[in-house]
Amino acid sequence: MEAHYRNHGGDTSFSSLRVYLNSLSHTPSRFSRRAISVSTSYDEMSRVRAVSGEQMRRTLRWYDLVGLGIGGMIGAGVFVTTGRASRLLAGPSIVVSYAIAGLCALLSAFCYTEFAVHLPVAGGAFSYIRITFGEFPAFITGANLIMDYVMSNAAVSRGFTAYLGSAFGLSTSEWRFVVSGLPNGFNEIDPVAVLVVLAVTFIICYSTRESSKVNMVLTALHIAFIVFVIVMGFWKGDKKNLTRPANPENPSGFFPFGASGVFNGAAMVYLSYIGYDAVSTMAEEVRDPVKDIPMGISGSVAIVIVLYCLMAISMSMLLPYDLIDPEAPYAAAFSKSEGWEWVTKVVGIGASFGILTSLLVAMLGQARYMCVIGRSRVVPTWFAKVHPKTSTPVNASAFLGIFTAALALFTDLNVLLNLVSIGTLFVFYMVANAVIFRRYVAVGYTRPWPTLSFLCLFSITSTVFTLVWKLAPSGSPKWFMLGASGVAAIAIVQIFHCVVPQARTPEFWGVPLMPWTPCVSIFLNIFLLGSLDAPSYIRFGFFSGLAVLVYVFYSVHASYDAEGDGSLDFKDVESFEGINRILS
Repeated sequence: MEAHYRNHGGDTSFSSLRVYLNSLSHTPSRFSRRAISVSTSYDEMSRVRAVSGEQMRRTLRWYDLVGLGIGGMIGAGVFVTTGRASRLLAGPSIVVSYAIAGLCALLSAFCYTEFAVHLPVAGGAFSYIRITFGEFPAFITGANLIMDYVMSNAAVSRGFTAYLGSAFGLSTSEWRFVVSGLPNGFNEIDPVAVLVVLAVTFIICYSTRESSKVNMVLTALHIAFIVFVIVMGFWKGDKKNLTRPANPENPSGFFPFGASGVFNGAAMVYLSYIGYDAVSTMAEEVRDPVKDIPMGISGSVAIVIVLYCLMAISMSMLLPYDLIDPEAPYAAAFSKSEGWEWVTKVVGIGASFGILTSLLVAMLGQARYMCVIGRSRVVPTWFAKVHPKTSTPVNASAFLGIFTAALALFTDLNVLLNLVSIGTLFVFYMVANAVIFRRYVAVGYTRPWPTLSFLCLFSITSTVFTLVWKLAPSGSPKWFMLGASGVAAIAIVQIFHCVVPQARTPEFWGVPLMPWTPCVSIFLNIFLLGSLDAPSYIRFGFFSGLAVLVYVFYSVHASYDAEGDGSLDFKDVESFEGINRILS
């Protein structure tokens, strides 16, 4: 263990090559000190936030958050996901799948809401995990989350050109050009996608309030197109299609694939609800966090659940499930009907608006994640700076916007999409664990091992259930193993609930039915993680390894220096009095 925080008369770890090499020799001791050291909510909202210089203006209200949540969730993907899940997995019961997935998304949103109300800063999941499990887990989580944001935003921007082109009958080849010297998947240059990303970057740098207004307009237009498609589906559809397939040899009824089809469909469409997490990063700019955040996050998820269920019903009424095109369900359904081909253009235009709103919200979120990661000193504090005139994290917004534009310029959509999702699900899993840990553990007053043991045991049981569901052949043994692991999981939660008392009660807003609500979220995220393909895990392992190297060679030394000069401080006990003073 080092006796002093500073090397050679007060130099930082990066003042010279000699000092840096000396600092590297102390990496093990610094890592052991910093990796699981937790910050406090009071410091996150005072000393750590002061690193940004200027403060972000509190200009957002609950209706802004509802608009941002809806805009972040309803993208173009819902038009494809609904058709794919209905045709291949659930049939007409896809509406039940959407309802189940929506309920689970709402439970996960509750976990985010409790943290966002208690800790209204721009760091979202990074800050929540940092004050719960420590600096290193938060850094790994935040690094993967930002990479997922950047890659998905690049993919979404390229998708914008495809949907807009289809709406006007234009091929993407008319504005993309091929560079023969580049490998396949990286040789189609898309300047329109770059312009879209840069335009959104300019908007989010200019003003958060103006960004919300732009999102409101685009979201309203997108919802209008969705309502139009829903009305057309109910008007032109036939309710007989809800129970009768086109081919009599295919399974019939409202549940043609049984309960397993409904739950498999729910697992697929759950990703359509991703986006509400970005709203939590706006907490620092909300005028009244205690009132506005719960209404904003939960309200947006509830509205999206209703819209998705209505879309699922209308699509199921348009065509028998075995005639639905899994890649373009609505466009294909109307194109097959004489005189209704024009509706396909409406779908394309509506999807384009959805892409813009989801891109805007996601880029707002990624910039605020990077800003708060910069405040914690694990990346350069340049990213944490807030511009005095715009009150936005301009440096983080511009850097990530340019990086996203560079990826969107030449990287194929499929290459990007294969690298997205696992990071977001992993973050949802971590946040659900964190909300349980903070409720039942007060560092210095209660023992953490009962809660940690419970979280590990419940995760293992959920993993066993997932592996049996995915890998075991159908039959009585499979259902017996599923039932046994399900009963075991419920028993574990009930025993924990009865034996371990809560160490703290949320002062402002708390997750209901603790610990059942976050446990459902934990189970669902493990279940969805089990459905991802091998490339997703390879990507996650690669970027996690890269993040570890960055932390070992830079972040741990930078945060160690910050602790030494008093910029960062870590305490064992929360200062609720300080939190109340800031929120008031």
